[in-house]
Amino acid sequence: MTVPPFIARRSLTRRSVLGAALASGAAVPLAAGAGPAWAGPDRPARTPERLTLPAPTGPHPVGTVPLHLVDRSRPDPVAGPGHFRELMATVWYPARNVGRFPVAPWIPAGALEAFFTDAGFGDLIPLAPLTAGHVGAPLRRSGRRLPVVVFSHGAHSHQGDHTVMVQELASHGYAVVTVAHHHDTYTAFPDGRIAVPLQNPDAPTLPGDFAADLRFVLDCVEQLAAGHNPDAGRRELPAGLLGSLDPRRMGAFGWSKGGTATACATLADPRIRAGLSLDGPMRMNPPLSGHLDRPFMMMTAEFTRATDPAVAAFWPLLRGWRLNIQAQGAAHFSCGDNEALFPQVAKVFGWSDEQLQEVIGTLDPGEAVRIQQAYPLAFFDEHLRHRRGHLLDGPSPAFPAVTFLP
Repeated sequence: MTVPPFIARRSLTRRSVLGAALASGAAVPLAAGAGPAWAGPDRPARTPERLTLPAPTGPHPVGTVPLHLVDRSRPDPVAGPGHFRELMATVWYPARNVGRFPVAPWIPAGALEAFFTDAGFGDLIPLAPLTAGHVGAPLRRSGRRLPVVVFSHGAHSHQGDHTVMVQELASHGYAVVTVAHHHDTYTAFPDGRIAVPLQNPDAPTLPGDFAADLRFVLDCVEQLAAGHNPDAGRRELPAGLLGSLDPRRMGAFGWSKGGTATACATLADPRIRAGLSLDGPMRMNPPLSGHLDRPFMMMTAEFTRATDPAVAAFWPLLRGWRLNIQAQGAAHFSCGDNEALFPQVAKVFGWSDEQLQEVIGTLDPGEAVRIQQAYPLAFFDEHLRHRRGHLLDGPSPAFPAVTFLP
């Protein structure tokens, strides 16, 4: 659940806030009071229940394991001399025998408290959702290595903000690696440190920094594929994970700033065989450049080719398979778990339909979730697994809100 900046500043339009924040890759600020004064009571309007995420639809249960990664090729100017860029990442994968393994939280406990408190949802901390992932469960072996997709979150967000999509892909046989971009995220490190977003001009938090993180994570995927443990503390990995990933079938996707980073990394790194941007503004300095002959798909909401010059300028760079779809009624903050979680939050706080729609748009939340489960899976199935379906051929009666942009 990513809290939109315009909740606390209704005098600013959604587009003006996003545009100003993202023009140079800056972080989108979180609201200081997202149980907002205009939205209803400061306290829950009814006795709340635990928030839930929709279950994945694939045939396999899901396992997950965190990794602490240190990129010794990149010093960290914020951490000081002798310190290098460090990231938390999480691998999601099809699992077996999950019964005795604990269910993973949506965000690690300390980071969750910081995130919900900053967002103004402190009352909901005990009600945070759980995921479908089982921590440390053994990987399900199928006789063939798993295709891999890496994920980049949005500005001032967290690596779990698209868990619905991530665990959907894992349940269908993908290994998905989510990245927590340090200094622009809420996360927890193994030594107990809780990281929160920083407003520091020296912090490596521009889209190009996110893209460098993704490329480093690809290096770590190659280590896992070769049977080596990239975790900085050499913590034990789930049975079957080493040697089970396929470095020849790697893709990437990201939301918002992470979508821009995905485009940047895909342009720069041929190891990414297919890239997917979820409403990425494509704003970088210098601008994105070069030509891409590998498949790339854009699922746009507010940052469209018709309204944003940077998105329009990116489209001609795509010289291979390309597709741009848009769900009518979707907002920038419709992407990811917001569509599943904010309707529940609205009920807890007594928001009106209009107040909820100002956050996540007018697209039906149930259809939005189904779109997020179906279209990324169809894209990566076609371009990483060569499983040709028909969902990406044109409009589908199963998803009437989705339009194909020429």
